[in-house]
Amino acid sequence: MTVTIVTQTGVRPESEDAFEAWQQETSARVSGVPGFLEQRVLKPNPPTQPDWVILQRFVDLEAAQVWLHSSERAARLETVAPMLAGVDDVNIVRDGEGALPAPASAVFSTRVRQGMEAHYQKWERRIAAAQSQAPGFQGYRLEPPVPGVQPAFVAILRFDNEDNLQAWLNSDTRQALLKQTDPFIEHWHVFVAKTGFDQWFASPTDPGAAPPPAWKMNMMVLLMLYPVVFIFGYFVGTPILTKDVNLPFAMALFVGNCVSVTLLTWLVPWVVKHFQWWLRPHNPTTRTQLTGVAVLLVLYAVMIVLFWQLF
Repeated sequence: MTVTIVTQTGVRPESEDAFEAWQQETSARVSGVPGFLEQRVLKPNPPTQPDWVILQRFVDLEAAQVWLHSSERAARLETVAPMLAGVDDVNIVRDGEGALPAPASAVFSTRVRQGMEAHYQKWERRIAAAQSQAPGFQGYRLEPPVPGVQPAFVAILRFDNEDNLQAWLNSDTRQALLKQTDPFIEHWHVFVAKTGFDQWFASPTDPGAAPPPAWKMNMMVLLMLYPVVFIFGYFVGTPILTKDVNLPFAMALFVGNCVSVTLLTWLVPWVVKHFQWWLRPHNPTTRTQLTGVAVLLVLYAVMIVLFWQLF
């Protein structure tokens, strides 16, 4: 079972740029570690997520522990120490049961006072029962501490969308339950992990800003998806993969989807830069909204007519 190292780090405000450069170099180093699969870096998004969060995924627990205890990682941590504010939270989470990622997930890292673990776990059962009644709830899992590796309890909470997740996080029921934890909790952190198209629509001026509405993101993705699928299918899929290579249609279609998704990783952020006036308008009037929709509909029509006439 694959595992993810979840590192939550507070960075001094004056060191944000230096830390980002350090993290990019560290990402290059960890990519060569045996058993490493992928990494995601989530920038701070106050007030829900005030810290940097780094998710490093490995093939198994042993590979993750090798990186955690490596001399190379220790040397990297020495160089970054002056940039940090507070203590890192480093946790290992099993990736089974679909807990990471989800449409909207919150990961809680909680350090419990020594000898108070039973009280904490009893309280966890109460809050687990309460949050299971919240609209959009999809699942919950509690990971106990791992001696020598993970000193904190890690709770993973999954909802069907970010609005329902935030509604639970801000609810009166949850706030009342949190007030009961003072006697047995030293401190805790939470971060919200987002998936989907959000990473393609990050604001160039405010990386922590909320994503545009889903319908707008879908329209922007379609603007790039249609020409990519058409051109690849016309010039590569049908004449080469299906006829020359003689691949079954299902396999040729899968290859086309892989290529399309890879290209969209660059194409969608590129086109998003030119539509910030519509995606995040400074003055969100009805006229602005309709103008953006009209422009996209015209672009759709132009591509359809162009491909129809040329091919």
